[in-house]
Amino acid sequence: MLNRKGQSTLEYAIIVSVVIGGLLVMQHYIKRGYQGKLKSASDDMGEQFDPDAYTANFNITQSSKVKQTVNSGVTTTTHQEDQINQKTGGESLEKWDKSKDVLETDE
Repeated sequence: MLNRKGQSTLEYAIIVSVVIGGLLVMQHYIKRGYQGKLKSASDDMGEQFDPDAYTANFNITQSSKVKQTVNSGVTTTTHQEDQINQKTGGESLEKWDKSKDVLETDE
């Protein structure tokens, strides 16, 4: 009877060793699958912003009509018209075309 109990314990030890060995072998494939999904998700986001490729040139003009009065040391400011903001200019974004090794401009 004692011999049979030892054989059962040995069988369980072998099964546990085989399962652990299988998990260790599969670890490589699981990691690569996760990395592939992460790369796919980052590729779906598109290209990231590159501050060296972005250029902008704007002129901003602000104008308003203001009246200030000083009475007994107290200054009162009154806006007689709404403030006007005007923005003129443009912007461009250049991207690197890796297949052609040239810099292209999107406008």
